[in-house]
Amino acid sequence: MENYLLFLIVAIVTVLSPGPGVILTLTNTIRFGVSGAAGGILGIAFGTFIVAGISATSLGVILATSTIAFNVLKYIGAAYLIYLGIKLWRSAPPKMETNKTATKSRNLQFLEGLTLQLTNPKAVFFFLSVFPQFIDFTANYSNQFILLVVTYSCLVVLIHFIYACLAKKARLWLTSEKGGRSVNRVGGGTFMCFGLGLASASK
Repeated sequence: MENYLLFLIVAIVTVLSPGPGVILTLTNTIRFGVSGAAGGILGIAFGTFIVAGISATSLGVILATSTIAFNVLKYIGAAYLIYLGIKLWRSAPPKMETNKTATKSRNLQFLEGLTLQLTNPKAVFFFLSVFPQFIDFTANYSNQFILLVVTYSCLVVLIHFIYACLAKKARLWLTSEKGGRSVNRVGGGTFMCFGLGLASASK
């Protein structure tokens, strides 16, 4: 693929951009440490495979062309983000958790990350709009598609773990009463803003 390097740059910038997934990773890291945030990160990455698959099927075309389908998915995603925001806003300041507690929370975090990715219609349209620009339709489509999806998912895992490591360095302050409450307010407010922004978004 001649444009693979360009796709790599676009994908890195996209994944690096702060969004609901990044906020989820940061808050999970603060509460459960880097290993405890792994579940959510893997959930987001796995969700990428599903979203990419949807974008390559007729369902993706329906979401791209049907206003009703777009709005249904949009409002579901917005409601979920607002729910996460309210939940985080009302949470008590995070405390240092044991590894055992973090392990128990991993499955739930995976589902949260997966749901976050699946209820984001913008992710579907990212693949619908970006992939055609970097795929040579005169060559094997499947191989190129898989390469791009795997690349994007690996970048999600790598970059989110970098975010998690950065959050870990500030974890001592962030888990204090003042720092923890600030994190909950900022993180919760950000989730709600993302949700409201998504609800008001158009195609």
